[in-house]
This record gives sequence, C-alpha cells and structure tokens, in this order.
Amino acid sequence: MYAEKRWDLRPQKKKIRLTAFDILLYALMFVFLILLLYPFWFVVIGSLSDGRDYNAGGVFLLPRSWSLSSYKVVFSDPELYVAFGVTLARTAVGTVTSLLFTAMVAYAMHSKDLIAKPVFYWFNIFTMFFGGGLIPFFLLIVNLGLYDTFWVYVIPGLYSVYNMIIISTFYHGISSELREAAMIDGASEFTVFLRIYIPLSKPVLATVGMWIAVGHWNSYYDTMLYTVDKSLHTLQYYLMRLILLSSAPSSTSNLPPEILNDTIPVTISYASIVIASIPVIMLYPVIQKICFSQGITAGSVKG
Repeated sequence: MYAEKRWDLRPQKKKIRLTAFDILLYALMFVFLILLLYPFWFVVIGSLSDGRDYNAGGVFLLPRSWSLSSYKVVFSDPELYVAFGVTLARTAVGTVTSLLFTAMVAYAMHSKDLIAKPVFYWFNIFTMFFGGGLIPFFLLIVNLGLYDTFWVYVIPGLYSVYNMIIISTFYHGISSELREAAMIDGASEFTVFLRIYIPLSKPVLATVGMWIAVGHWNSYYDTMLYTVDKSLHTLQYYLMRLILLSSAPSSTSNLPPEILNDTIPVTISYASIVIASIPVIMLYPVIQKICFSQGITAGSVKG
C-alpha cells in the first residue's frame, strides 16, 4: 500500500530579513512618531495633574498626582457648552454647504461644454493670488449684513478655488461615457452630478470634507473679527481667551474649594485643549472607514 500523501495547504510564512538600513529607517520613524505624539501627550498629562504639583515642575511622562479638577472646572462653565454648540453647528452646516457648492463648481469647470471656460478658469486662479485685504473684506462683511451673525461663519467660506481644482482633477478620472449614456437616457446635468459623479467621488469628497471640517473646527480668527455677541463665540475662541487671559472661567465661584485648590490656569487650559481635540481625533477614523474604503467600489447609477 502506498502511503497517503498529505498536502499542507496553509500559506507559507515568508522570512523577513532586516538589513541595517531597515533597522535605521524603523528607528528614525519611531523617533519621528514620538516627536509627533509627545506634545499632545504632554497636554494630556498636564490636564490630569494636580495644579499645585504640576506648578512645581518635573512632570514629563506621567502625572505625579492625578486629578480631574481641571476638567470639572471646564465642564462647569456654561460658555463652554454654548461655544461647543456654535462650533458643532458651524462645522456641520459649513462643511456640507461648502463641499456641495465647491463640488458643483468643479463639475461645471470639468465639463467641456462650459461656455467661456478659460475665462472662468483664469478668473478663479487670479483670486488665489490676489485679494483686497482685511479692511475691504471687513467692510464687505458689514455691508452684506453678515457682521455678528452665524452666517459669517458659513457664507465667506462657501467656496475654495484650491478645493475646486482638487475635485475637478478627480472628475477627469471618471469616464465620460457614463455621462454621455445618462444624457442619452434623458438625464439632466443635475441628475448626472448627483447620481454619477457624487457616488464615484466619495474618496475625494471625504478628503476635502475633512479639510473643510477641520478648518471650521479650529477657526477662531473670524470670531475675533466679525462677532461681538458671546452666543456666537466658537470653541477655539473660547479656548484662546482662556489661554491668553491665564485665568479660570468666571463660573468657578460655585465649585467646592477643594476643586479650585487643585487647579491652576495652565492645567485648565490643557483640559480645554483636550476636550476641543477629541471630536477631530474621532472624526478621521469614521470617515476613513465609511468613505475611503467604500467610495472606490460604490456604484454610480442605480435603478
């Protein structure tokens, strides 16, 4: 009798041989990673430290004395919730409207049927390099009735030439036969844009949308220039005031003395920075999972 042959169908593991250059490269990348992550880690451990102990110095890796008092002080301030709500609304409305408007302009600039296309193109390019300056722009905001209103956060940033060029360049990779076939079937330009170009453009729209959202979330300069009402203050402007004034929020008078004794303005500022950074940190993995992985394989025309 012949011995039964058994075949090993398991994938064979390849032996990885590291050269001296590979080891050096990994070491440099690890050092670079530490340099990127440590500033944020330094802020985190500062926010979790007892204020008096942190003020003594020497806190670099872990808090010597743990405390959540700084977070309790920040969360006790009603202005934080107002600023957070304004920033959240601004980011949501500003991102959606800006992304939709910019994508529509990119679709028009991508089309070969656009009349006087070179004129529009060079007019857009001109605005990227030349502007009227801060004072004329401020006067324009006032004359348009946008000063000290929520829409001053949305309308001025509705369109970006740079983002339009990025999206329009991506559109050039979409086969023109899809558009021609849809037009033969009686589809309008708006239908082609919504049902063909938008589904196929999820990767670039997600990327540009991330840029716009982070820009809205981190913006404070327009709040400082174009608003007076405290109900329109954004989270980053609230944070900037907290850091520059080097003082605790005005609502801390109602807190127990043991909490106030464990905090200093620096640790309170660190806690505010951590709170403001968490939503942005959580946003990227969600967009990467939903849009980046599905956008390339998404269908364009559905029945």
